[in-house]
Amino acid sequence: MSGSVTGGAGALRARPRVLVAVLALLTFSALLAGCSSSSSQTNSSSQSRFVAGDGSLVLLPPDQRQPAPDITGTTFTDQPFALNAYRGKVVALNVWASWCAPCRAEAPALNQVSRELEPAGVQFIGLNTRDSKASAEAFIQRFEVPYPNVWDPDAALQLAFRDSLPPQAIPSTVLVDKQGRVAGRVLGEVDRTQLRQVLTELAAEPAGQ
Repeated sequence: MSGSVTGGAGALRARPRVLVAVLALLTFSALLAGCSSSSSQTNSSSQSRFVAGDGSLVLLPPDQRQPAPDITGTTFTDQPFALNAYRGKVVALNVWASWCAPCRAEAPALNQVSRELEPAGVQFIGLNTRDSKASAEAFIQRFEVPYPNVWDPDAALQLAFRDSLPPQAIPSTVLVDKQGRVAGRVLGEVDRTQLRQVLTELAAEPAGQ
């Protein structure tokens, strides 16, 4: 009799742990949305780590913007990169991976807008994450990406934005104003017209705003 009572108490104690585990699994499963099912043969383990965004845009008024992290790295052309070196320009920091279908889909739009707005003081930077260097280089060559790209294989640079507007989807595009503050973010594939309009507005802001 005592054995059955002990077993029942143990089962009761174990039940909350089981419930927590089940809830955690359900939450995790709900968040996992692969960036592209068609690219599962390449880097599928990396792909399962991220949520695909819906292209939603968040734009902050100047008085609500926080300083962007001072991230540094090396570009695929072996040039040093520091985000704060672009102070005085508007920066569009695009987080991407070669295995991500929306990243491939938005590449032509990013290329076009980057060329159009470069004379206005807008600088595009690519941040390649959770990817092999060879695959990333092939992507850059295939899509003829005209702006610098930085390799971030362990997502350390991406995670540096966690206290502002974190780019937790792939692709994501973080917008940094002329003062080096995080001004906005797009989660998911960009809309060409919307991106051009927002960056044009940021470029028109006075440097001291």
